[in-house]
Amino acid sequence: MLLADVVAASARVAATRARTAKAAAIAELLRRADDDEVRPVTAWLSGETGQGRLGVGWRTLAPRVGSPAAEPGLSVPAVVSALGELATTSGAGSTARRDAVLTALFSAATEEEQRFLVALLTGELRQGALEGVVLDAVATAAEVPPATVRRAFMLSGRLPETAALALSGGAGALDGVKLEVGRPIRPMLASPGASLDAALHDLGAEVTVEFKLDGARIQVHRNGDEVRVWTRTLREITDGVPELVVLVRSLPCRTAVLDGETLALDDDGRPRAFQDTMSRFGSDAADDEAGVLLSPFFFDLLHLDGRDLLDEPLDVRLDALAGLLADDAHAGLRMKGVRRPRDGQAAQVLDDALAGGHEGVVVKALDAPYAAGRRGRAWQKVKPVHTLDLVVLGAEWGYGRRTGSLSNIHLGARDTDGGEPVMVGKTFKGMTDELLAWQTRTFRDLARERPEWGVLLRPELVVEIAVDGAQRSTRYPGGVALRFARVLRYRPDKTAADADTIDAVRALLAP
Repeated sequence: MLLADVVAASARVAATRARTAKAAAIAELLRRADDDEVRPVTAWLSGETGQGRLGVGWRTLAPRVGSPAAEPGLSVPAVVSALGELATTSGAGSTARRDAVLTALFSAATEEEQRFLVALLTGELRQGALEGVVLDAVATAAEVPPATVRRAFMLSGRLPETAALALSGGAGALDGVKLEVGRPIRPMLASPGASLDAALHDLGAEVTVEFKLDGARIQVHRNGDEVRVWTRTLREITDGVPELVVLVRSLPCRTAVLDGETLALDDDGRPRAFQDTMSRFGSDAADDEAGVLLSPFFFDLLHLDGRDLLDEPLDVRLDALAGLLADDAHAGLRMKGVRRPRDGQAAQVLDDALAGGHEGVVVKALDAPYAAGRRGRAWQKVKPVHTLDLVVLGAEWGYGRRTGSLSNIHLGARDTDGGEPVMVGKTFKGMTDELLAWQTRTFRDLARERPEWGVLLRPELVVEIAVDGAQRSTRYPGGVALRFARVLRYRPDKTAADADTIDAVRALLAP
């Protein structure tokens, strides 16, 4: 297969907003791909190189753009080979070798292929092929049920490998993907609940009501003495959280997969600033932030001593978790909450959570299995203030005391059909001088355009916004605008794919 075939499919995907049309274009390409081409083609159309970060940016690539090949001739395997060499070349002479690889790659590419490669290598390939669209395409191309593809993907966490399995082995191969201790799965997510009463009415009496902490999601795997920890985006942080490793290694089991949250607490047991928790998630966190200790709180158990619990109802999983954390040394690791609350107990849990400095509660259906990677109605988070996780699309230069700072930020909600984020408002409220300085430094490096009024950003940063609601608007393309939006904090633990959707914003409209 030629790179030109991939570029043409990418252009067709970008040219339509219809989810079915996007999936059909990708499916047609996947059917034509050879076995060794499915993985890279799937990765590229998802906006990933397949080799991770390659250490090249626009400054490195700009000198190679121009003098394109007259006719398409660059094959997919040839591009894979070049990217692989870029990923593995290091040491003495590596700069010259990497330059030679890039020069040869771009010299063999047509003008359209050069544009595609630049966008792919700089992380700016935005043709609207989000994971959900690509998964639909894989199911169509392999002629297997979409649910089978999605489950295999959620358990493996790797989209290219899931596509290759589906195309080569069909439903049987996908069914063979199981939970594997030591390989993270995509976490189950909660949807916003309108209120505690609304969530209880929706889910009924067979629920558990648990604290919603102002912390970071973690997934912890134990296999014998080996303990590994991942974030909600499946980034491994084991080396940076040794205290969590020690705690989980002390549990009375041989193998386990735990789901929970972690946060830093002050001397009174109240949550420290979210930034203190996230400071432990950097590459040198264990050394740089030795004074900030993390406390874990687990709310789910997905595997225990050879028994997979994913498909068991939450009630069974909670029983297993309670047994694992039953002794006095570990009882404090359980997330606080009440099962089958009666006579105001649910409201008391919410009051206790807020009094303790936490965000609110999560109401969960006790009969629900663990739907890895899904944001369904079985889990509903309830907070006293409406909050949204939105993508920062741009920022305007401030004026007055904010002159010289990038201040008023443009906010976008995720498009459920895989298109660009949909702008829903702007805000400059809630920003400290420290945050303004951070925005000004950071946004310059993420800019994809620099108009006179500010910067337009690559849609990568997620910010948590408090709002008083939403209103109908003809000003923004989604037909809805935020009311009294203010910044709470940035969410480095989330990606644009984790942002709230335009549908979640519309749900805040008054009836």
